[in-house]
Amino acid sequence: MRTLIVTEFISLDGVIDSPGGGDHPHAGWTFKDIEFDEAAYEIKGREQEQATAMLLGRVSYDEFAPVWPTMDEFAEYNAMPKYVVSSTLTDPGWNNTTVLRSLDDVARLKQEDGGAILLQGSGTLARNLAAAGLVDRYHLLVFPVLLGSGKRLFDDAPQAARTRLDLVENAVYPNGISLAVYDVVR
Repeated sequence: MRTLIVTEFISLDGVIDSPGGGDHPHAGWTFKDIEFDEAAYEIKGREQEQATAMLLGRVSYDEFAPVWPTMDEFAEYNAMPKYVVSSTLTDPGWNNTTVLRSLDDVARLKQEDGGAILLQGSGTLARNLAAAGLVDRYHLLVFPVLLGSGKRLFDDAPQAARTRLDLVENAVYPNGISLAVYDVVR
């Protein structure tokens, strides 16, 4: 069975909206508001090396697909199989992309042989996968900034069940970013 990892840049108040750019009033907050420290992003390189597939929701796919294929630092992501959960996407243009129509399709993907599946962005999908019991691990880079509003990884939705997490790795960097890696306890 494959491991499904949710990986996020997240503000201290839980916002994951537009960390590198986008429509949020503070878009790009990971790079504009916090001094860059290469060590804090080491986990991102590890993720590219260890993951064998990437999972995205439709909104994240629409944001990533026009940009990531042109970026050399995402070569591993561009080469690996990508899965988009969408009821409307019919002809994905990003190479090696398959459309999944439901969470049941994601559950079947997890049952296949293979390495880790990495969910990038896609807060709504991450919450739905967690509620369905499909998330195995969280990789969180917590930024020392309060944004006050925006899309959040965790919300007050009724489907958000109490979940116990086990901290398996952590680090704090001089710029205030914290790495927290949690396994979901079942």
